[in-house]
Amino acid sequence: MANIPESKTGDGDLIVIDGVSHTYKTNTGPLPVLDDLTIRVPRHGFSAIVGPSGCGKSTVTRLVAGLMKPDSGTVWLHGECVVSPRSTVGMAFQNPVLLEWRSILKNVMLPLEIVPSKLDAAAKERRARDLLKLVGLAGFEDKRPSELSGGMRQRASLCRALVHQPEVLILDEPFGALDAFTREDLWLTMHRLRAEEPFTGVLITHDLREAIFLADEVIVLSGRPATVQYSLQLPDTGPRTLDHLYTSEATETLNVLRDQIRIAREGEEAGQ
Repeated sequence: MANIPESKTGDGDLIVIDGVSHTYKTNTGPLPVLDDLTIRVPRHGFSAIVGPSGCGKSTVTRLVAGLMKPDSGTVWLHGECVVSPRSTVGMAFQNPVLLEWRSILKNVMLPLEIVPSKLDAAAKERRARDLLKLVGLAGFEDKRPSELSGGMRQRASLCRALVHQPEVLILDEPFGALDAFTREDLWLTMHRLRAEEPFTGVLITHDLREAIFLADEVIVLSGRPATVQYSLQLPDTGPRTLDHLYTSEATETLNVLRDQIRIAREGEEAGQ
């Protein structure tokens, strides 16, 4: 596997999306979704990607995970070209996709049955139980998914994505279907997980409050075919509380991002 050229790495970048373009083939003809997209995410950084609906945000996550290949450009992960699915990537989606015939504990342990590991069976179970305890699911290990609320199932999904200790965690709108209270509770859970289980994160979301609460950087994609229209580094304020979202600085940030997404949407509509 080819190593990333030194000129492409940047200092400490774990993920480098370098000049990536991609077009889908559809029944009505080609559909360009990404155009010369370049994004860098540093090791242990957390980047949120926002933009108009259908602009290619989820395509970016599939490229990073190695689930598909770009038409042009290159995706680098840990200095290596991504050409196939990587065991060092964990993924969580809007739908937790838990297996009903398995207990919550067994659902969380599923990646450990697939990804090579030096842990013995007892250590794998301890690892899963420790994560479930960390997200407040101790005592629910033997329950089936249907016996848990939506928020609890999403907590289990996060544990499953992290159980094999991936370098990268990809979150594709994992909290979008939840009520506001549960969603905010899971934002706090994400901060706890990140403190206890350091990882490099990529979040796809339509919720700008979620983006500025969880991320170190918010990247706004243009309308399709998408490129980076705007990026904003967020200040390091230490551990965040929900009060952070009601400060004047947060309000100003939200307004800037809303304006950028409006511009992206108008630009796409003008190009149609």
